[in-house]
Amino acid sequence: DNAMDGGAQQSNLRDPPGPGSTEQEGVPSEWDGGEGPPEVKRSQPLLIHSSSRQPLEEPRASSLPTIPNPFPELCSPSNSPILSSPALGQGPPREGTSHVVKVFGEDGACRSLEASAGTTARQLCETLVRRTRALQDHSWALVELHQHLALERCLEDHESVVEVQSSWPPGADSRFVFRKNFAKYELFKSNASLFPEVMVSSCLEANKNMAHSELIQNFLNSGSCPEVQGFLQLREAGRKVWKRFYFSLRRSGLYYSTKGTSKDPRHLQYFADLTESNIYYVTQGKKLYGTPTEFGFCIKPYKVRSGTKGLKLLCSEDEQSRSCWMAAFRLFKVSPSLGPRGSQGDTGPQGFGEVVTCEPRGGRGGLETAVTPPHAPPGACSVFLVRESQRNPKGFVLSLCHLQRVKHYLILPSEEEGRLYFTMDDGQTRFADLIQLVEFHQINRGILPCKLRHYCTCVAL
Repeated sequence: DNAMDGGAQQSNLRDPPGPGSTEQEGVPSEWDGGEGPPEVKRSQPLLIHSSSRQPLEEPRASSLPTIPNPFPELCSPSNSPILSSPALGQGPPREGTSHVVKVFGEDGACRSLEASAGTTARQLCETLVRRTRALQDHSWALVELHQHLALERCLEDHESVVEVQSSWPPGADSRFVFRKNFAKYELFKSNASLFPEVMVSSCLEANKNMAHSELIQNFLNSGSCPEVQGFLQLREAGRKVWKRFYFSLRRSGLYYSTKGTSKDPRHLQYFADLTESNIYYVTQGKKLYGTPTEFGFCIKPYKVRSGTKGLKLLCSEDEQSRSCWMAAFRLFKVSPSLGPRGSQGDTGPQGFGEVVTCEPRGGRGGLETAVTPPHAPPGACSVFLVRESQRNPKGFVLSLCHLQRVKHYLILPSEEEGRLYFTMDDGQTRFADLIQLVEFHQINRGILPCKLRHYCTCVAL
């Protein structure tokens, strides 16, 4: 409008034609519609379009002084500590910054530790072992626990603790628990027993000239996972209805057959991408999800942050079957070389003096009084504890975890010819002291359902 007004003003200020400036007749001009190239005059108003106005304004903007932005983080969400705080789970942890990690003990005590973004689960466990002055071995683990979902898993040694913590939703009842997991490195020691022949039958058929143990060891040495198959109970999405399907774990992922035990590609349905998921034990499956058995586990995709929507719930027939699937999933996700560095793990319980002293005075000296939990954590098979009996003041109790259940065996003293003995089978097998009783059952089952392998330990943070 200003330009048009200016043009009109210039038209009014135009000098009138003089005596010698008369226009020639017959010459076409822009006003009479004659033919010929139009003549644009300075006094003619020109219409300025909006598309051509922006280039005219840029030189004016560039001439203005630069004003610094006092809140640059609000204009850059990727660098904002408010919008991308790891504690809120809105982004990955930033390198070079320290983070507070809270770790709980089995007694409920909490300890806050300062960790960098690259701190691994193994490094944090070693720090806790030093600060609590616990016995150093490779059984200590950092467990990720989601209490509202009844899910838990043991972190691998190489996993970043801060990164796992940043994936939790704000306000969720999730925590790290520092405790022993004796099954952590069983995969690298007694791997053949974790994979029953019936669950790796397809691999055995393809390698008929190779023994079962040799076949599994070859898979571990090559950093690959054997093909595992078997029946699992699957919970339908959004319903508490469980159906039995035949599952197969292959290099491309986890599948289930829609037609019995058929392995035909037409009958295999893709189920889950394990590379983009974490595998959890289900601790209270019957109460929360209505699992048919107590041996449930869950595939939780990374994108599922809260709630049960998106969880893939499975249930096996027994503990051996579940252990096989969990071991196969670990091999599928990580390399088997991630075992304890420079060590093959513990071959037997060390530091047994923490449970039973070497010089029992009358069979009662130095014993820790402890109460066994009502349910044992996954992977705690063959864990035992010797404690004083609460009902029999002269006896002891051997508490043993087997197949996810804690069983108690009464140890009674008996005297013969002035000598004191201890027995669990009414005197048929007698032991001079409690240490001899434990050492015997570490080699022989006796009346127990399994051999004693791991002593129970609880460390206060």
